[in-house]
Amino acid sequence: MANKLISYLGHRLTLAELVDWAEKVMMEGEFEEGDLPLLRDIVARLGLSDTIAFGLSWEDCRNFLQSLGYDVKER
Repeated sequence: MANKLISYLGHRLTLAELVDWAEKVMMEGEFEEGDLPLLRDIVARLGLSDTIAFGLSWEDCRNFLQSLGYDVKER
């Protein structure tokens, strides 16, 4: 999941590709049981990111990555 977010932030993955990936992951439901609530919440939010009501900001991505244990700094 972190790799997908990092690829999106690095412009190697489009928003549409990120949303498509998130939607597929939600349908498959293959999450590590210990992290299930966190991962499910992040993926669900990513799956809605292509709608006007939700969108996806730099802060959203930073917060997701930080909650996954990554130290994120803006350049």
